[in-house]
Amino acid sequence: MKNQLLEASRDYWDTTAETYDQIFPETLVGRIQRKAVWRELDRVFRSGQRVLELNCGTGIDAVHLAEKGIRVLACDLSPRMIELATDRSIVANVANTAVFRVMPTEEIFELVKDGPFDGALSNFSGLNCVEDLSSVARHLGNLLRPGAMAVFCMVGRIAPWEIAWHLAHGETKKAMRRFHPVSDDPRVKTHYPPVGAIARAFAPEFRLHHWRGIGVAVPPSSMEPLARRFPKILTYLAQADQWLTSCPGVKALADCVLLCFERA
Repeated sequence: MKNQLLEASRDYWDTTAETYDQIFPETLVGRIQRKAVWRELDRVFRSGQRVLELNCGTGIDAVHLAEKGIRVLACDLSPRMIELATDRSIVANVANTAVFRVMPTEEIFELVKDGPFDGALSNFSGLNCVEDLSSVARHLGNLLRPGAMAVFCMVGRIAPWEIAWHLAHGETKKAMRRFHPVSDDPRVKTHYPPVGAIARAFAPEFRLHHWRGIGVAVPPSSMEPLARRFPKILTYLAQADQWLTSCPGVKALADCVLLCFERA
């Protein structure tokens, strides 16, 4: 059953790979949110380190790190995503430092001979599609050095922007999807655990060092049409986000949450 679910998910992401960059990374909202994540990555990881990336998609983050002198082993369950990521690394002339491998997050235990790594990364919702985070934590714990940092960006639990947008369009199920997950495609099952539940899932192998919100004032990508209509307002919202991202209470209302764990 588990293999069937992985195969179904692989088929979905192989298909999605062809238009993935247009769906999120190349949107106005996507660029703003990714830059916010990169600011954290640039603080956490240093040139010369070896970093493991889970669910790397089309390789945007791996190439960014490689261009800063960080060696990256980036994995994704989708062969097509890996093909596109490899092409991106060649164009960027970092194919020697950004290496890509077809591998589901659930099977990273097979990388034990490639470790230990100095850090780990999972960006934009990849871990939301994992059924058992505790299992991932155990396997990842065997791959990272003590004291290594792991940075995970996951879709948040509560997003007022998204709720208001879908309710305004009469889409009640989509408005409440983070509380009662629904999927547009049966091949992908998405989970939206709160920060506390994520921290518990990664303990005791990892300690939550700090976390922040990504997309508090900035609306989610589902509101890209509105963002394109009012780009100046979006710029102001992005500036506000840099302050709100760490604001207690408010940061929990972000589209995504960025969690920085330390390997125990």
